[in-house]
Amino acid sequence: MGKRLSVSLVLLLCAALLLAGCTPAATQAPAATQAPAATSAGPDLRLAAIFPGPITDADYNTLGYNGLKAVEQTYGMTVGYSENVAVPDVDRVMREYLADGYNIIFTHGSQFINQTQALAAEFPDANFIAETDGEVADQPDNLWIIDRNFHVGFYAIGALAARASESRKIGYIGGLTLPFAWSELHAMEQAIADSGLNVELRHVFTGNFNDPVKARELAEAMMAEDVDVIVGSLNLGMVGIFEAVKGRPVNVTAKYTDKSSFAPDNYLTSLLYDFEKPLVAVVGKIRASERGGYYPLGFDTGVLLQTPLQHVSDDVAAQVEQIAADLVSGAIVVERNVDPIE
Repeated sequence: MGKRLSVSLVLLLCAALLLAGCTPAATQAPAATQAPAATSAGPDLRLAAIFPGPITDADYNTLGYNGLKAVEQTYGMTVGYSENVAVPDVDRVMREYLADGYNIIFTHGSQFINQTQALAAEFPDANFIAETDGEVADQPDNLWIIDRNFHVGFYAIGALAARASESRKIGYIGGLTLPFAWSELHAMEQAIADSGLNVELRHVFTGNFNDPVKARELAEAMMAEDVDVIVGSLNLGMVGIFEAVKGRPVNVTAKYTDKSSFAPDNYLTSLLYDFEKPLVAVVGKIRASERGGYYPLGFDTGVLLQTPLQHVSDDVAAQVEQIAADLVSGAIVVERNVDPIE
């Protein structure tokens, strides 16, 4: 197969993702152009969610969709959604929902923050929920911010990767050079420094979170330079990393969902993210007339290091689990640094 991932293999692996236990229910909520009938759910609130990718990705978009369904089930609320929405289209899609009578708009992804913030200022009678990687200046009173705090989780990942590496070379493969990616890398650097281990951290970007072919090529290049732990910060691109490491003495960490089935002999752990609890909590506050605020994700509010850790000693597992506990308690404080790294 060489350095190219065949189309049939990618399709097969994508199908496996959908069967991995994260696939949303088959019944879909109405799309942007459909206005469902209102339900008796206390305050007359209707929630519309906007996703940058397909809700069947068994990854980031599925997690957001699961949050939407949790709100629907918890409050009996009418919900709608649009998937595969590009950044240039999000303003139009949000306006369509507002025109259809939806009064809570949730945008899933920090790429939508500017448009969501602007529309919240323009429509003060509606409610908005957006995701960011940090607090927002001039936040409108009717905007809730869910801060994903990716850097906190990646401190734990960096601590694990440093201790799991025998070559003392670890690699990070990201998608785009967005602020959160730099914060993840800086957090890993902090964890390595705190460990006292002499470990080299290398990083590359595919240019696309969903390109398994490019991810595989970059993973193979890293392994050729003796990297033996690869940290993935990708969506579908993780498929390429897993294919690259099979049969090799290289371990991998993933993000968002359990991906252990793809390369069980190489899988260390994943940072598991939950948007059900945050969305239910935020919508509950909106129902209680708290129309804006700040909700930070962390190991106690929507992030979990998947355990038991695989392919590490009991001593390393205990050290990393204690680090996760210290992150929750505040004994370890991770600096949020979004400066690009040369």
